[in-house]
Amino acid sequence: MCYAAAMATSESPLAGRDWNGIVAYPDPAVQVHDPRFAKLRIGNAAVERLYTGARWAEGPVWFGDHGCLLFSDIPNNRILRYDAASGRTSEFRRPSNNTNGNFRDCQGRLISCEHDSRRVTRTEHDGSLTVLIDQFDGKPLNGPNDLCTHPDGSIWFTDPGYGTLYQYEGHWAEHELPARVYRLDPATGEATVAVDDMVMPNGICFTPDFTGLYVVETGFSHHPGTPRVIYRYDVADTRARGQRVFVDMSPGNSDGLRVDIYGNVWAGAAGGEGIDGVHCFSPEGELIGQIHLPERCANLCFGGAKKNRLFMAASQSLYAVYVETVGAQSP
Repeated sequence: MCYAAAMATSESPLAGRDWNGIVAYPDPAVQVHDPRFAKLRIGNAAVERLYTGARWAEGPVWFGDHGCLLFSDIPNNRILRYDAASGRTSEFRRPSNNTNGNFRDCQGRLISCEHDSRRVTRTEHDGSLTVLIDQFDGKPLNGPNDLCTHPDGSIWFTDPGYGTLYQYEGHWAEHELPARVYRLDPATGEATVAVDDMVMPNGICFTPDFTGLYVVETGFSHHPGTPRVIYRYDVADTRARGQRVFVDMSPGNSDGLRVDIYGNVWAGAAGGEGIDGVHCFSPEGELIGQIHLPERCANLCFGGAKKNRLFMAASQSLYAVYVETVGAQSP
């Protein structure tokens, strides 16, 4: 099914949904557009709202060794902790310097993109913070947004600068650098430009074999006419080359994204009823399924004991659903 046709649904799958009530199986919020997605959908697993009370939820990251999920609440200047065993959500860190994206490095440490301080930090195992990078070529970063790690230990992060465009998520400041994707070697502290042909690079993740890189373009929000797309690049050494459109998200847009072990791309989506939630694309860029949410989804990650639970940070809430696949890069 083509993307435009899939969006043209006559009735909302969330019609009459009570998020505090009982849901009949199979959950209509998990919509199959292609038989390939039917294999990933679990008939007796519903989309659950785990928490609500954030102002803008972002950056979920799973800690399997602690059985918990950390996620950002950017305007409230905090990182929240969802405990899978008890179902309770509590504050992990406040202030968080308006942290946005989070990930784990190869040693299991938390790495974070901080909007207000315009830096990427690492939380050591003893809880102390290490600043990994806050400038490039002697100029302050715009405001790191999202990130992912490579098996070689490098950290790839986007630097569009949304945290310095809004007081709500950081503070006003002039940008002295172009919006880019950087590759950081934490061992040496050396940073290099990995992508420099986008307007506002946002969400980022590797293909399962790390030979490809997906980056979300969100420049349209400040630069009218910028395409609402997810780009795919080929990874060669420290650079990402060969930009091509993986999928056009119009009339909606994307933000954060992850891949599963089969190479499917799970992208947070926004654009109103029928679009808000998560869109699942095949490795070829075909829309094969959707998870409809009553709020726009900013970011997501796989987690849980078997890495088959999809956690979705969506506006004011945190949602989750079990799927019959596993995240390609899930701690």
